[in-house]
Amino acid sequence: QVQLVESGGGLVQNGGSLRLSCAASGRIFMSYTMGWFRQAPGKEREFVAALSWNGDKAPITDYADSVKGRFTISRDNAKNTVSLQMNSLKPDDTAVYYCGLESYFTPSQAMDPAKYDYWGQGTQVTVAS
Repeated sequence: QVQLVESGGGLVQNGGSLRLSCAASGRIFMSYTMGWFRQAPGKEREFVAALSWNGDKAPITDYADSVKGRFTISRDNAKNTVSLQMNSLKPDDTAVYYCGLESYFTPSQAMDPAKYDYWGQGTQVTVAS
């Protein structure tokens, strides 16, 4: 069984930065897609960023238009961790952030939450105006 644990959320001022981490434990996949999604109250879960890796080439990353240039997703395979560096945060970024793991290399489907096999419990990010 795979477990995903997010950390790093909190309260930050408009324009501030936070770094979220998602640590995976249990079964280790040599090829995967890990994604960050967020859900604000009364809204559907939306795609934020994803990283797909097939073990022998540079990872493929993808971002929602709303976060391009502000957020960066990265991986540390030695620690089984994927991080999301969030800069220039805005009040609209306020949400619960979830990391998900898809146990295949599927960058073309990274934006679809239904394709993910495992989810973390979420971490709250609040950006004060």
